[in-house]
Amino acid sequence: MDWLPVDLNTIWFVLVGILFAGYAILDGFDLGVGVLHLFARTDEERRVNLNAIGPVWDGNEVWLVTGGGALFAAFPEVYATVFSGFYLAFFALLTGLIFRAVAIDFRSKLKYRWWRLTWDVSFSLASILCSFIIGVTMGNIARGVPLDADFEYAGGFFTLFNAYSLWMGVTTVALFAMHGAIYLHLKTEGNYHQRVKAWIQPCMIAFILCYALFTLATLLYVPHITDALRAQPAYFVLVVLVILAIANIPRSIYLDKGGQAFASSVVAMGLLMGLFGIGMYPYLVYSLPNPEHSLDIYNGASSDKSLGIMAIIAAIGVPLVLGYTAVIYWIFRGKVRLDEMSY
Repeated sequence: MDWLPVDLNTIWFVLVGILFAGYAILDGFDLGVGVLHLFARTDEERRVNLNAIGPVWDGNEVWLVTGGGALFAAFPEVYATVFSGFYLAFFALLTGLIFRAVAIDFRSKLKYRWWRLTWDVSFSLASILCSFIIGVTMGNIARGVPLDADFEYAGGFFTLFNAYSLWMGVTTVALFAMHGAIYLHLKTEGNYHQRVKAWIQPCMIAFILCYALFTLATLLYVPHITDALRAQPAYFVLVVLVILAIANIPRSIYLDKGGQAFASSVVAMGLLMGLFGIGMYPYLVYSLPNPEHSLDIYNGASSDKSLGIMAIIAAIGVPLVLGYTAVIYWIFRGKVRLDEMSY
């Protein structure tokens, strides 16, 4: 495919990034609803929470599975290193995802207060755990992890829990909580709608404070992630757009334009993931303290022939995933109204 303006390795770097960004945006709001779930006061409000995400949460996780599959096919060396090094962390993430699914399905099967409270707590704690681990993983990928000369992970489980990555985990929980509150504002009505509206501002302030400290830590301790921004100042346009998108959220909420606020949150998250990708390129796993051992889009990739065949498959499959997602969201649009078939 010599006629392409960029090589296949770069195309797959972008494609894998889009799939994981799609997962962060879509599963981010339903994880955020889980983070805030225990702030709902009544059984009816908590049922509204579950039914707001009920038709879409499992479809959102398709993006995680697809992203993992694309990573395995396009960059098998990276997949092997990350999944072996982050094995226990990913096991905890999987446990959290399973607990969320079980809690959603089991909670409304019985009307005992203790039963529902047990699953409410499980749902919320699992959502916080999943959000936190996603952030810790991204923090380690950005900061770098120890790799040996064979590109194998040379650290231990607790190596992953450094201060920078832990703070990234906290920042991700705050981001998903903000995203989830905006989604709930879009899907609720009446008194609960007004109460959810009051959650958005503190969630947004918490995220902005966390992200400001995280940015400062990145500039001081992880300078390689900002090399691209220093080399190409035009990328700062994306930073400005992130600020404008976040600034539009309180304006939209004040005007009670929930769709516009949610779109701004989606755009902000997409741009943040884009900045993360720009900072990482061409690395997929940065090696610290030996950068020469890093895995990038060339030494961690499949053959050109494999990448070319998979590019054709992706050109067919990705529009199908996008179409499926769009149809599901269109069918289940509008406010949540409980009935006998609801969770």
